[in-house]
Amino acid sequence: MASTDTALPSLGDLDVQGKRVLVRSDLNVPLKNGEITDDYRIRAALPTILELLERGARVIVCSHLGRPKGTVVEELRMAPVGRRLERLLGRPVETLDTVVGDTALAASMSQADVILLDNLRFEPGESANDPEFAKSLAKLADCYVNDAFGSAHRAHASTVGIATLLPAAAGLLLENEVEKLSRILTDAESPFVAVLGGAKVSDKLAVIGNLLDRVDSLCIGGAMAFTLLVARGEDVGRSLVEADRIEEVKAILAHADAKGVEVLLPDDVVAAVSPDEGADHETVDLEAIGDRMGVDIGPKSALRFGDEIGRAKTILWNGPMGIFEIEAYAGGTKSVAEAVAAATRHGAYSVVGGGDSAAALKQLGLDDQVSHLSTGGGASLEFLEGIELPGIAALSKNERNA
Repeated sequence: MASTDTALPSLGDLDVQGKRVLVRSDLNVPLKNGEITDDYRIRAALPTILELLERGARVIVCSHLGRPKGTVVEELRMAPVGRRLERLLGRPVETLDTVVGDTALAASMSQADVILLDNLRFEPGESANDPEFAKSLAKLADCYVNDAFGSAHRAHASTVGIATLLPAAAGLLLENEVEKLSRILTDAESPFVAVLGGAKVSDKLAVIGNLLDRVDSLCIGGAMAFTLLVARGEDVGRSLVEADRIEEVKAILAHADAKGVEVLLPDDVVAAVSPDEGADHETVDLEAIGDRMGVDIGPKSALRFGDEIGRAKTILWNGPMGIFEIEAYAGGTKSVAEAVAAATRHGAYSVVGGGDSAAALKQLGLDDQVSHLSTGGGASLEFLEGIELPGIAALSKNERNA
């Protein structure tokens, strides 16, 4: 069953009055020196928590943070997240220094309105989807809500194991992500333009394959574009190329031709002697790249991509056009961000993946000028591949819902 066909139990279906509700949120925010540098994911989690509180529930929030790999890492405790969540909610949040066990159970039985468990991934049983760990989580609550779209592609105890143990529903964020991404796959108005970037074409081949029956054109930038250019017989200098994927890419390009899907690739690039900040670089036509590597699409390519985006009624954007973290190599990504926002203002429906695409929009103050900004990077990609995400499937198959 495809992910877009999955029927999700909704928050309104749960009887939560006076009950303990375990909410799996995605509060995996970036930290620097113990301080949160971007609280977008915490803000995105608020509507579900607030609705549950308004309906008389006591809420136990859980999330992972970073990759502690089954052991306690002091720098990855949830305390900073708890403080920010408390400030944004405007009410006390009891942040625990444990995940399960007697202390967590006692806290869950208290009268606290909001409890935040410590980092789920401190527990080895989380990533292993250990049934006993899932049962320990389930003891903390009467109902379960999955609102962590960004982790829905992980078959973990907090996303899959627990979903069969309690009455369960999708949170507002998860439900919204599924609705908005499903529209891209099932109800996209033409012309439909997909803009894809990032480092590796191997990460996007399945997405491209699934989109070819739906899109009118593809604009492809980032390092992944160079593998496609090589497949078309172009010289790309020392640019990143996945040589073992060239035959697959040739088949994809042939499929696109057969479907009448135009594939736009860069014909000018920012060419640098190395991918490092401060390296010698200049904008050149692709044929003049020489013994250098492409680190961004050039302005002519950005203009072509922008014109294509401007004609679209539906837009999907996932991945940067260059090494966005370095200002000198960020021009193409910024141009695409501006084009997507402009097209949206003129009536296009736009969905933007997380990561650098979202960062570009936020940096330019355009994050509220697209139709949907997804909170899930890997999850959104797998969804767009047509893969059934484990966290969503577990909810749809729950037999404990009344």
